[in-house]
Amino acid sequence: MSVTTGEAVSHKRPQIRQITTSDVHAALLQGWADFRAAPNFGLFFGGIYAIAGIFILLQLMAWNQPLWIIPLACAFPIIGPFVALGLYEVSRRREENIPLVWGEVLSALWGQRNGQMPFMAFIVLAAFMVWIWFARLLVAVILGRMSFAVYSDFNILFTTGSGLTLLFFGTLVGFIIAFCIFSFTVMALPLLLDRDIDFVTAMITSVDTVKANPRPMLTWAWIVAATLIIAMIPFFLGLIIALPVLGHGTWHLYRKAIAEENIE
Repeated sequence: MSVTTGEAVSHKRPQIRQITTSDVHAALLQGWADFRAAPNFGLFFGGIYAIAGIFILLQLMAWNQPLWIIPLACAFPIIGPFVALGLYEVSRRREENIPLVWGEVLSALWGQRNGQMPFMAFIVLAAFMVWIWFARLLVAVILGRMSFAVYSDFNILFTTGSGLTLLFFGTLVGFIIAFCIFSFTVMALPLLLDRDIDFVTAMITSVDTVKANPRPMLTWAWIVAATLIIAMIPFFLGLIIALPVLGHGTWHLYRKAIAEENIE
């Protein structure tokens, strides 16, 4: 497991395997199996994710800004992979027959602060801020001439031409940004957890994996997106189950797509 810092990290790109949509479905089933085998860990990390979503929703309602629920809900899955780091660690320990001890799992995650993971967090946070900036820009351009009162009216998105235009372009821009983030994190985060590798190489490897396996990786992206969207509908409570299954599944997809490290 990677916890090394500084100049000790490797810049050698891992070997990428060819995978199929069958591997994607198998990874999802393995993710479900991991969740069933260690539900306490899954419910813990999934609960943290759900609580964060509920907090954001309640805060927006308290500020009387429901118009921002959709752009923030679209951006919310961006932080999901970081919450799922604990789930990657659980799956790693299960496959290596290492006992699942709370202290050791949390300590392993805490140790990542000294490695390459903070750099990835900074990049994802920057992407999140870019999406929020674009969302604000679209609102200003499309709804700019309307009364400020409409910003507290959620129904405007579905009952006016301007609202539907905002919804269309917001979804389009959100999809592009979300897919870019998916491409450079889907393999990078489990790779950084698993090996002593620099974050740039990890990101390049992740993007190359998506390029080398476009159909299965797009399938996984749609599964993740659809599952998270559906899970957020019941007041974010579905995330308690959805996040751990997808998190464990991502680890197993990583194992299928990235060849084992050769130690000479």
